[in-house]
Amino acid sequence: MRSPGEMADAPAAAGARNGQELSYGLLPQVLGYHLRRTQVAIFRHFSRTVAAEEDITPGLLGMLQVIAANPGLAQSRLAEAMEVDRSTIVKVVDQLEGRSLIVREPSPHDRRSYCLRLTEGGNAALQRMQALMRKHEDEFTQVLSAEERQLLIHLLARLHSRAEAEPGAAPPR
Repeated sequence: MRSPGEMADAPAAAGARNGQELSYGLLPQVLGYHLRRTQVAIFRHFSRTVAAEEDITPGLLGMLQVIAANPGLAQSRLAEAMEVDRSTIVKVVDQLEGRSLIVREPSPHDRRSYCLRLTEGGNAALQRMQALMRKHEDEFTQVLSAEERQLLIHLLARLHSRAEAEPGAAPPR
């Protein structure tokens, strides 16, 4: 394992062009910088693997996962769960419905609302996508042990749970 000093120097070495090293200043010591670089890297890998096979984005696949896990989910509730505004969710639902992955049905409880569920074809597509997603995750995280991977997920979940907690609330443990 590299020392923090060596890790801080890695971007500068990687950024060398025409003999000039590029300094990233304080960034290599900032969590957000590494989270963002990792997000970009994992999205690129997703694009080369899952998206190349199924023509799906991580966001759309995430929404399919939530719809599948919650048949009859209100469209507005999906927007809340995925933290997108209602106008965005309409476009996304239109895309998924246009691909015959989901159906939008009037809510039995509220005539102004729609409920979402996977189609038979959507369920089959999701099964394929999940297999590709698992392979993608395994390939991307192969530098981590199973324990390290679970620890990373746990630590990141703690961070975003704390950020979502109300001010003054004790952070989750």
